[in-house]
Amino acid sequence: MPKTTDKNKYFVVKERAVPEVLLNVVAAKKLLESKRAATVQEAADAVGISRSSFYKYKDDIFPFHEEAKGKTITFIIQMDDEPGILSNVLRAIAENHGNILTIHQSIPISGIATLTFREKGMLRQWWMTLNRWKESII
Repeated sequence: MPKTTDKNKYFVVKERAVPEVLLNVVAAKKLLESKRAATVQEAADAVGISRSSFYKYKDDIFPFHEEAKGKTITFIIQMDDEPGILSNVLRAIAENHGNILTIHQSIPISGIATLTFREKGMLRQWWMTLNRWKESII
């Protein structure tokens, strides 16, 4: 993999692709947050990692939904210019208790319209159902 100087580069990967040590760091953080472990050493021992592994990765791994709390995300969707597609997108947002902050649909060019919107409050639901929506609304 090429070297990069970008320290804030993020990747979203499925849990099965994450090394066990990183998953154990998440588990240790949960033990500490829930007060089921009083110290880092106790949490690390409980999940089978060293304290140094915990400290090395604690700021680099987190479940997607935890970091997304209170954040906004911008979605850009290219859609065929067909009646009802925008309505289906808005219905999906409403069904998942989304909070649209801004929305803009471009004038269709060559039968394709671009929908851009900023949303707050339902990032986890969006992430979990995006593929289903892609197939059913577009």
